[in-house]
Amino acid sequence: MAFSLFDSKGTSIENQRYTWRDMVRKPLSKLDDDAFTRVRVIMMNGIEIEALRFSHMAARFNKELRLPLALVRRSEQHQATMINWLLSPDHSPLEITIAYEQVAIELTAAVAQREPDPYLAQTYRYGLLEDFDHIYRYSALLDRLEGKDPNNITQSYTDIIPARPTWEHHRHPSDDLVDHYDRTQAHMLSKLHALTITSTEAQTHNYYMNVGPVFADPIARQLYAEIASVEEQHVTQYESMLDPSETWLEQWVLHEANECYNYYSCVESETNPRIKAIWERFLDYELGHFHVAAEAFQKYEGRDVAEIVTGPFERPIELKSQRDFYRAVLVNEVDLRRNGTQFVPKEQESQDSRDYRAMLHAEGEASQPISAGYIWVPGTELMTRGPASGATIPTGTTAAAMMRANPGALPH
Repeated sequence: MAFSLFDSKGTSIENQRYTWRDMVRKPLSKLDDDAFTRVRVIMMNGIEIEALRFSHMAARFNKELRLPLALVRRSEQHQATMINWLLSPDHSPLEITIAYEQVAIELTAAVAQREPDPYLAQTYRYGLLEDFDHIYRYSALLDRLEGKDPNNITQSYTDIIPARPTWEHHRHPSDDLVDHYDRTQAHMLSKLHALTITSTEAQTHNYYMNVGPVFADPIARQLYAEIASVEEQHVTQYESMLDPSETWLEQWVLHEANECYNYYSCVESETNPRIKAIWERFLDYELGHFHVAAEAFQKYEGRDVAEIVTGPFERPIELKSQRDFYRAVLVNEVDLRRNGTQFVPKEQESQDSRDYRAMLHAEGEASQPISAGYIWVPGTELMTRGPASGATIPTGTTAAAMMRANPGALPH
């Protein structure tokens, strides 16, 4: 069902009320709730944290906007609290990590399929294969440190298999930037997609930077350091999609429109009635925020907000398993690399990135040894695994190679 931002004014700022008990609610069940409910929670926390980050930065450069930004920002602070506090305390930091990577995989795959710009869609597919490999490396770490099956978190929606190897993700910064969209020509969805993926990748980067030091295992600490560096690369990649000529007010309007778009997507797909009520409430709140930004845009720039929000959302982001799509991407694009802003065959990767990677790996790296001999099978913590069961993956093997050799090798 199509959804227009202009059909409702939403809840006005002065009527957006909270109490501490209202904000801190009964959390999700780690095992009983559907994994995609947790995907939505993590996704929307990332969207809200991006809104706060942008709002604070905009306020530093725009005196006239400081009060309206502060009013909206305080409500979004409380929205982010209510959402993030839905994560239950029985998740270990490593299980939350698995969940973060599931968000990155399924959300990026969904966006890549809807993206109208072929070059930007290629960028999403490229990053997707790197997040896909991260969940495999972290799953090996989960088995090593906690003896747990990552499927308890992913619930079989997301494959746990190697992709483009993490140790090959490290690139020179000049190979992380992409060509940005043209704000005067780009489809509205291209702008919202870029904000969505930038938001969730920034959240993942921040989480890894904060949680990595809590581990005692030296390989775990190195793995978080290694993948946190890749996540910073991803933020650099995705935020470079944004047109730097967009004004502060134009960016504010897009941020609020994007929050509405994502809450609308959550409302349309949520299966837990208790959580769906939160998405519905916050969609109404964000409509209120959008109209505050739209009024400021029209007041200070004298432009019609319809220049930016050019129509209704025809359909939501499809928050469901994208297995068939990313398996095809894995087979066809795992050997792509970067050379400047272009995606090229492996042998054409830039020398700058090769040299940069050699410097980082001069004393070894964590992502390769952590998963040596590891292959995920259902109930892995209850079964003999690795060499004893004959289930090993040679170093450097990717799932793409496995599928080419044996299309039926992966679980369904």
